[in-house]
Amino acid sequence: MGRYYRYRLPPWARECIIICEKSILPIVIFQSVRTIFIPTTFDVLLLGILIGILIAFQLEWF
Repeated sequence: MGRYYRYRLPPWARECIIICEKSILPIVIFQSVRTIFIPTTFDVLLLGILIGILIAFQLEWF
């Protein structure tokens, strides 16, 4: 399998990744505040998934 390169994608796909990358941090902050005040199982799982996505963007796995 070939290595995945973000910059070899079409421009519309790169733009979508950039928008997701910039919007994930505010979503994580909102979800963490919500989880602190109203902790349900779904909120905790969703927060874990969002933090995983945030870490993946920071390490440039996407």
